[in-house]
Amino acid sequence: MRSKSGRTRRKGLLNEPDQSPLTSVANLFDVAMVFSVALIVMLVVSYHLPQLLDPDADLTVVTNPGQPDMKIIIKEGKTIEVMNMTDRIAGGQGDVLGTAYKLPDGKVIYVPEDGDEEGAEGGDGES
Repeated sequence: MRSKSGRTRRKGLLNEPDQSPLTSVANLFDVAMVFSVALIVMLVVSYHLPQLLDPDADLTVVTNPGQPDMKIIIKEGKTIEVMNMTDRIAGGQGDVLGTAYKLPDGKVIYVPEDGDEEGAEGGDGES
């Protein structure tokens, strides 16, 4: 094919504008990002926790319950909080005093551990 100046112009791969070698690196980065997102989705599905992907779902997960390395993962809406249980957060020394129960009407009933019924009702200020 001849142009107006009389010179021939070749079409092909050699006449394309030079591309930077970094464009292939950018493409590799894109592929790596897609792969990592696919792995995250696969892990969520394999753990049977699709609620983690739902922005309106609330979820609480306890890992290693009763162990020193116990973790509590709380998801409320879009916020996720991870609590690592330590002696400072939920542990320490102490004695079991009894059990407290909250009734449907809002009253709190305390039952002492030794079965002593005196002062067993609490929470509303009455004895």
